[in-house]
Amino acid sequence: MKKLAVAILFGGESEEHDVSIKSAKEIAGSIDTENYQPIYVGITKAGHWKLCDSPEINWEQANLPTAFLSPDKQIPGLIILNERGYQRIPIDVVFSVLHGKTGEDGAMQGLFELSGIPYVGCDIQSSVLCMDKSLTYLVTKHAGFHTPKFVVLDEEERLDAHPLNYPVFIKPARSGSSFGITKVYRSEEVDQAIETARKYDSKILIEEAVSGIEVGCAVLGNQVQLITGEVDQITLNNGFFKIHQEKNPEKGSENSSFTVPAALPIEKRKEIQSTAKNIYKALGCTGLARIDLFLTDDGRLIINEINTMPGFTSYSRYPRMMKAAGFSIAQLIENSIALAQEKNAHH
Repeated sequence: MKKLAVAILFGGESEEHDVSIKSAKEIAGSIDTENYQPIYVGITKAGHWKLCDSPEINWEQANLPTAFLSPDKQIPGLIILNERGYQRIPIDVVFSVLHGKTGEDGAMQGLFELSGIPYVGCDIQSSVLCMDKSLTYLVTKHAGFHTPKFVVLDEEERLDAHPLNYPVFIKPARSGSSFGITKVYRSEEVDQAIETARKYDSKILIEEAVSGIEVGCAVLGNQVQLITGEVDQITLNNGFFKIHQEKNPEKGSENSSFTVPAALPIEKRKEIQSTAKNIYKALGCTGLARIDLFLTDDGRLIINEINTMPGFTSYSRYPRMMKAAGFSIAQLIENSIALAQEKNAHH
């Protein structure tokens, strides 16, 4: 049987560049090389695409050939540039582990659609909806789910007219891994927090803090048949969850701990899993996504965020929840690739 050529994209221009390299390293160590031929393409912070042997931390220093995905269906695959011109490597599936802007926001997915090559994960529309929290909230609220109370500020807009119940979170509408977020306890702190968030996005989301437990659910599948991982629960000692900005995330987070399965009654965990599946469907997700929710003291489930390319690092939540449900990272990779091909066949 011919091995499937899988282009694994990592790095990227977003602030989550380093997390992406770690995710790719984990995939490199787990992918079944008897069935798959992984081809690693690193994207630098400046947006250069390079062919790599493997996703090492210092890959950008090496003198590597340029390699990018062709959007031309007549010349599909990876185009490798060298002194003699170019060569083409056919690709069966693209597995992009780019997180954040230009990776998870529909931009890359547009390129994959143009290329005609099957790709892992959500399509353009669901990537756009999930990356922009204000759109996530609008769509899911309309579909009957609970969201935090929120206000959206566009580029030059001031906050004058909106009464808020503090504390609130002020965050970029389209950024990941907790970059640019401030928890604000009184009105004097608002302007500074808006300024911080604007470094990451011109569109700002202000949402009332939800008091409750943070839970998450890993979902795998294309719309019809969905599998969920075990529900996880984050316990915070202080502040908010921002493991990717800590010094040694591999050793565990400084201010939070995880419980998988969550320390909740089985009925509640089942309710979280079925709610997560329904949110996934409402947003049109395919392949995989992590649905993060708040469980309030009165038992309501309120949407926190949806992550369409969850981290695959050793300490990431998605693989941990799936592992608790009996899926190894190798199986997750295999299922994700199969789902990408299946989605493409129905396209």
